[in-house]
Amino acid sequence: MAGLRERQKALRERRLVDAAAKRFRSDGYEKTKIEEIAAEAEVSAGTVYNYYRHKGELLIAVVAMEVHEVLAEGESIVASPPDMALEAVNRLITIYLDHSLTYLSKDNWRHAMAASIAQPDEVFARRYTDLDSRLADQVSRLLMALQRKGAIRGDIDPTLFGRMIFNNTNNLFIGFVKDEAMALDDLKRGIRDQHETLCALLA
Repeated sequence: MAGLRERQKALRERRLVDAAAKRFRSDGYEKTKIEEIAAEAEVSAGTVYNYYRHKGELLIAVVAMEVHEVLAEGESIVASPPDMALEAVNRLITIYLDHSLTYLSKDNWRHAMAASIAQPDEVFARRYTDLDSRLADQVSRLLMALQRKGAIRGDIDPTLFGRMIFNNTNNLFIGFVKDEAMALDDLKRGIRDQHETLCALLA
């Protein structure tokens, strides 16, 4: 019985997050009201508040849904990476980028980033930072796998280089979400050009 209740709770929470993602994308984060998310999910507003204290927590839940999906997809590359570091890194980062606008618009990302900076002690800000750390860790683990295969130098620190690659990607992604007119393909080209230089240091 307890297992059934937990499954029902998880399904209801996923329905809320899906509803929030839909409304945030269609109406914008600022204009979306909790009552509208509740109606989209076919629950009461009170039910929403049983799971999330405010709209910002729902936004970070959407970010978490996005990150968890790309992390799961990226594990296949970490487990069996291509022999060339540049190809391996680009494949992993491309997963992150291609998925980045699935649930969140640029406007949504700007609000999530701003909230995490403006209120660093809030639960949702700490969660945002943790999600970034998990992505950086996955890049580092990819480099560890390449190092075990002899595809990159044995004297480099894969954790340090992994964080450098992720931080560089993240910095360019911030520029992308700030520029409403910038296309995703332009971001991907810019990142790949910089990865070529960074990965040359690993050979």
